[in-house]
Amino acid sequence: MGKGEQVRAGLIEAAVRLLADEGPQSLQARRLAREIGTSTMAVYHYFGGVPQLLRGVADDGFRRLTRRLDAVASTEDPVADLLRQALAYRGFARENPHLHDLMFGLSAPAAHPEPAEGEAGWPAVAFGRLVAATERAIAAERLASAEAGDVAAQLWSALHGFVTLELAGRFAHADPLADVLVPLTANLLRGLGDEPDEIRTSIGSALS
Repeated sequence: MGKGEQVRAGLIEAAVRLLADEGPQSLQARRLAREIGTSTMAVYHYFGGVPQLLRGVADDGFRRLTRRLDAVASTEDPVADLLRQALAYRGFARENPHLHDLMFGLSAPAAHPEPAEGEAGWPAVAFGRLVAATERAIAAERLASAEAGDVAAQLWSALHGFVTLELAGRFAHADPLADVLVPLTANLLRGLGDEPDEIRTSIGSALS
């Protein structure tokens, strides 16, 4: 790794660390440069400015999320596997709330970085993991035949909405997992063609 790549990686790592410890208000060029012992100009030289650096941080967040999803093992129950991915996504967001908000532009205008020509950006790669899990559930005839990308988008929309509200503390009156996410998931799966008994089995397996 060349010096430029080292500085870029160091600034992103420092930003992720400060984001976790102190929140988005800590992401200032001078503070980030001081964290890795370089000059403020390094932020502008290697990224073009703080907004571009934040896009790099968001990209790194999706890379980390993808690794988390990849750690979910495949079993003979594709719906349980799909639910485990949902729980992995929720776990990542709960452990990295500020990073999650940055990734989705909820705390700063960190638009997703443009992928290199012919490559998928990390947000698309992360979503692709959910699409693949959805394809398995459709192939197993647990879900009605449909375009897997469309079904995955519905599932992620519901999950992302739940996680965003949970991080904002909007479920203080309830157990978010038992009272909101589990019944929400069961209702979605029934609407997508799965059978109630099989849904209960898969949910129990995913939560065990």
